[in-house]
Amino acid sequence: MNSLITPDEVPRWIPGRLTLDSSPLGWEETILKGYRYDSLDVEIPTMRDYMIVVYRSGVAEMSRRSGGPWQSARVEPGVVSVLTRAEQSQWRWDKGINVSHLYLSQSAVARVAGEVFDKDVRDVEMQDMVRSEDPVLPALVSLFENELKCGLVGGQIYVDALKAQLCIHMLRQYAKVVFRDYRNYGRLSRAQCRLVVQYIEEHLDKNISLQDLASLSQLSVFAFMRKFRADFQCAPHAYVLAQRVKRAQQQLARPDIPLKVVAANCGFSDQSHMTRVFRRMLNVTPAEYRRSSSTS
Repeated sequence: MNSLITPDEVPRWIPGRLTLDSSPLGWEETILKGYRYDSLDVEIPTMRDYMIVVYRSGVAEMSRRSGGPWQSARVEPGVVSVLTRAEQSQWRWDKGINVSHLYLSQSAVARVAGEVFDKDVRDVEMQDMVRSEDPVLPALVSLFENELKCGLVGGQIYVDALKAQLCIHMLRQYAKVVFRDYRNYGRLSRAQCRLVVQYIEEHLDKNISLQDLASLSQLSVFAFMRKFRADFQCAPHAYVLAQRVKRAQQQLARPDIPLKVVAANCGFSDQSHMTRVFRRMLNVTPAEYRRSSSTS
């Protein structure tokens, strides 16, 4: 079976009574489902998402195999099972259980992994676990459940924050990360460099934030700062400040532009700020630079 099944298709292989469903809320990259199961012996096809199973009630002997011998363990409320994506397996349990399934997309985990490791991630493989005594996962899943039942203002932002915590925990405890073979992963691409330089040039008279530049490059702030320094040999704020000074020098060569206008055109907070920067970087004031330019 080659196609990857979605969370909504899972009941075709694992029949049970649905008790929770976040699908109508449209959470991005995360789906919460709850089920009540009788004892079953099922073949689970290759799934699109990673699955975290939290046991809510019932005690059963849970067994799993995937191209090898069976692995078995007792499951009860508070313990979890972890299933990786894109891997076929067989599961069976001998008594009825109530569970919560939290499905986490590959894109969410890969994106967070890329930010954590500052590398381009090809794939993330979770370690399948029949039983894990992990207090963090049930607590996080309970927060998702509470949001599903009693969602308040800022629901998507809250869910995104929980999703980030969940991805980081899964990467720490269960994941094997495979990186792309790309020699320059620690640097910005040529296209990213051009975009950043052009953006700074066009917005020198405005406040330029790290978040602006990182978003432009489709990177986290942390990853952008590291890659920028590798390419430009300085921090982003130092580069921006140097470009402000360079533009100010060009405008100071024109005696008809007042100093305060030069400061505003170049993104300094005021004329005094421009003066302090000039003294620190060029050891002259803007007025002195202008006089020396006019006599040279």
